[in-house]
Formats: sequence, C-alpha cells, structure tokens
Amino acid sequence: MPLDPTKHADWEIAEAAESNMKNVYQLAEELGLDKEELLPHGHYVAKVDYKKVLERLKDQPDGKYIDVTAITPTPLGEGKSTSTMGLTQGLGKRGKKVMAAIRQPSGGPTMNVKGSAAGGGLSQCIPLTPFSLGLTGDINAIMNAHNLAMVAVTSRLQHEFNSTDAFLERNNVKRLNIDPRNVEMKWIIDFCAQALRNIIIGLGGRKDGLMMSSGFAIAVSSEVMAILAVAKDLKDMRERMGRIVVAYDKRGKPVTTEDLDVAGAMTAWMVDAINPNLLQTIEGQPVLVHAGPFANIAIGQSSIIADRIGLKLSDYHITESGFAADIGFEKFWNLKCRMSGLTPQCAVLVATIRALKCHGGAPLPLPGQPLDPAYNEENLKWVEKGCENLIHHIKTIKKSGISPVVCLNHFHTDTDNEIKLVRRMAEEAGARVALSKHWQYGGEGALEFADAVIEACEEKNDFKFLYELDTPLRDRIDLIAREVYGADGVEYSAEALEKAKKMEEDPKFQKMGTCMVKTHLSLTDNPMLKGVPKGWKLFVRDILTYGGADFVVPVAGAISLMPGTAANPAYRKVDVDVETGKVQGLF
Repeated sequence: MPLDPTKHADWEIAEAAESNMKNVYQLAEELGLDKEELLPHGHYVAKVDYKKVLERLKDQPDGKYIDVTAITPTPLGEGKSTSTMGLTQGLGKRGKKVMAAIRQPSGGPTMNVKGSAAGGGLSQCIPLTPFSLGLTGDINAIMNAHNLAMVAVTSRLQHEFNSTDAFLERNNVKRLNIDPRNVEMKWIIDFCAQALRNIIIGLGGRKDGLMMSSGFAIAVSSEVMAILAVAKDLKDMRERMGRIVVAYDKRGKPVTTEDLDVAGAMTAWMVDAINPNLLQTIEGQPVLVHAGPFANIAIGQSSIIADRIGLKLSDYHITESGFAADIGFEKFWNLKCRMSGLTPQCAVLVATIRALKCHGGAPLPLPGQPLDPAYNEENLKWVEKGCENLIHHIKTIKKSGISPVVCLNHFHTDTDNEIKLVRRMAEEAGARVALSKHWQYGGEGALEFADAVIEACEEKNDFKFLYELDTPLRDRIDLIAREVYGADGVEYSAEALEKAKKMEEDPKFQKMGTCMVKTHLSLTDNPMLKGVPKGWKLFVRDILTYGGADFVVPVAGAISLMPGTAANPAYRKVDVDVETGKVQGLF
C-alpha cells in the first residue's frame, strides 16, 4: 500500500514506492525499445539512444500530443509537474499506452525554496534522489560546455592583449580584437547565488588574465541548455553550438564560439547529454526527463527530441512547459512547435483554489512562512475574482487553436461551492474542466482528468502561431505583450530600442524566434501584481542574441538570470542516512 500523502512527506512516499519500482529493462521491454537503444545508468535510470529509436520508428504514426501549463503561479504552486504525473497515471489506469516528458530540475530551486519538481504526493517521478541531484550529468555537461566558451574568450582576451601579432601567428591564433567591455556571456553555476551576479575577474598580474567585469547566471538559463531543448540531432546541435555569440569586437561585430575555435569541444561535452533520460512514475509509467526549467529566463521546455521519441512510443505523449501559459505555453506554441513541426491536440491548464484566492485578493503568502488560515476557509468572492487570471490563460490557449482542459488540482480544504464556481466560470470561458485528486490518490484520483483529455484530443483543432517569422521584431513583442500578457503596449530603454532597430534591419534576425524573459509571478513585468492587471505597458530593458538557439531574447522588467537564495532554503532540511546512504528531506 502506498503511504498517505496527508501524513507523509514526498521523499518518504518516493522512498517507499522505489522499493517496488520497475527496473529499466522492464520499462524498456514494455515500451518496445530494443536492447541496444537502452543505455543504462544503474538499475532504475537509463538514457535512450534517440538516433536509433527515431530511425527505427520513422514510419510509425505519432500519438496524441498534450502540453501541460498553468495559471500564473504564486508561492503556493499549482502542481504542474504533479498534474503531469497524475495525468500520466490516470491515462495508464484507463489502459492507454502513455508517456511523459518533463524537464530536469535545477540545483538552484532544489536547494532553495521551490523543490525538485518531481511532482508530489502519489503523483511523482522516481527515483527521487537521482532525479533531483544531477541525474545522468546533463546539466553538468551544459555547465562545462558553456564555461569552456568563457575560458576561450577570456584566454583569447589575455593573449591578444599581451602578445604581438608574430607570437599569435606562430601559435595559429587569429587576432579577433574582442572588446572586453562587450562580452555578452557570463559564467554559469547550477545554484541560486546572488553574490555572483556581478564580479570582477583577472585580479592579480599579467598571467592571471585581463581584469574585467563579469558575472554568473544560473546554469539552466544557458544558451547551451536552449540548444539541447531545440536541437533535432547531434549534427544540428554542432551547427547551433558554433553560432553562439560570446562577445563583440571593437567594431561591434559578433564573436562566436566558432570564431574562438571552441564550438567542437563544447559539443564534445554534450554527446551523451543529447540522449533523453528514462525514469518512471510512482505507478510505473515511463517518463523521459530532458532539458531544463525556468521558462521565465529560458525556453523552459522538455526537449524536442524527447517529445519525438514519446510520440513514436506511445498513444498519448504528455509534455510539460514551464510556469504559466503567458510564458511556458507561449514559448511551446510559438517557438517549440514551430521548430519541431509538431502539432498538439490538447493543452492542460493547471489551477488550484488556493492560488485563485491569492489572485483574488487573499493575503500574499511568503515562501517558507505558514499559510494564512484564511486560505483554508471558503471565500467565493476571492475565488471568483481570481478566476479572471484563469480565464485570461484559457483565452490565450484558445488563440492558438488548441482545445484547453482546466485541471483543478484538488486540495482537501477546497469546498464544493468553490469547485462548482470554478467549473462554471471555466466552462463559460470555453474550456473543459476536470477535478483531479491525483496528489492524494494517484492515477485513481485522475480518472476524470484523463477522460477530459482523451475527449479533448478527439476534437479537431485549428492550430496557428501568434506571429509569422517575417513579422518585425517590435511588432512581435507588441503582439505577445498585448495578446498574451494583456498589456496596453511596450516601452523600451534607449539601449533596447537601438538594438531592436538594428535587428529589424538585419535579415539574419528575421527568421529567429522571440524568446521573452519576464517574471513568472505576474502577467506584467512587476512580480507583485496579481490577477489580470489593467492599464500597464511592458518595459523591455535589453535584447539579447542567442544565435545558436535562433532566438532573439527581449528582457522585460528587473528580472535577473541569476536567482537569489532565500533566508530559509531547502538545503537546510536535506541530509543523508549514514547507515543506508539514502538521501532524506528532498521535496
């Protein structure tokens, strides 16, 4: 019998479930994988050789494609990963051949306040410890590949500054005239470390490098991670890796990793990482884990390769997009689907009564602090007001032509009146609604949810993008701001406006996607504004170039690519049983 989630922590439930989980060979056999397509990492985790699978199954019809997104998150969380696991288990209970693809968690939130994103209760991805603590090393490979580019540019700066042309020529080094004040990339680390946002490097003498300003971003915001998410194969990854813009020379010309002769070595670090990781739900359905989180500062999608594998191996493949529909779903819709050529049949919008109350005027909860008792009491006024945010996201999904299903992720404090109110308002907005109790009951609690998704997948849709690639950059940003965020328009800093004008004049930028960077905590660029704010304009302060991922990246508001560690981080609760070696306290 599984443990009761109302009485036990997630890590305790996962540990109990892991004593009965399938080994990777059983999972592979049930999936229909050939032996040589499985690359085991121990008994319960494996990589899948994407190239062999996709070549063997190239003529196999695709299954149904389902994306999971959510309403605007609050510190309470909507349970998007939990709902992804719950839906996978619910479809399994209905006898469907089902597979999920989720993103690998970053060590930043795992050791901070958000947790590992394995799901929760009786709807989790296991084994929990390897999932949460590095898995098969993909993020480590990304860090090494990315930081190697930084080693290359800082080394080149030092040698060009200190060496004659004759010395460089003897060493077969071309002088690039890199501007040390215009190095676009930063170093990365997979933790939240605000003290590293802005640093000075090269302190010491001539042999210690060129003294210059630098900094760190969190690993999953790296363009290398974005390339892992969108690459179609290793050849495509190698070509993309060479287009990464590291810095600019003194004339303002981009300096790429190919210019620095480092793109090949960077790709070498990624040869194993390009293969998705195979894990499972608590109930034994297969789960592919690939690419990373943080759709607010990155693309935040499970990889295209993982989705292509899942669609060939299952009748229903569920993929997860980061944060809310204004960020994660928008990027799934206009970036990932455009680049993959895949068309979804259904999008799931996850919501909780508690979060709707937060958007409706309840006291804002603080991470790590006890929840205000008012959240556990019926308050239809708060719920009704909060449904404005839910309806806004329903409308966004419908603009893509996809059939939305609202998953009301159930808590035991939800009242019948509150549930009826949400169901009525969501249905009036044109969405199917399913009450799901997967957190408490696993797949059995998700049957209504599974049935709603099956029904939605049979409905014909009219999938279309929000913008075409020949739409000018500022017009695209304006479309996203108005149609997805609900803004009245866009304002630019002087620097961002200058960059936007230059990009609009350069043909190479016209075929690149637009990957917005914006707070996930609000539809606006102000994280404190909840619900559906009116009468505001999106402020774009900078525009970055991700030449390898083929993204133009507008940065809105004051968001940072390096989150900070909270006063009461999760690592304070994590420990190891020294007798068994088992990790405890993960969530």
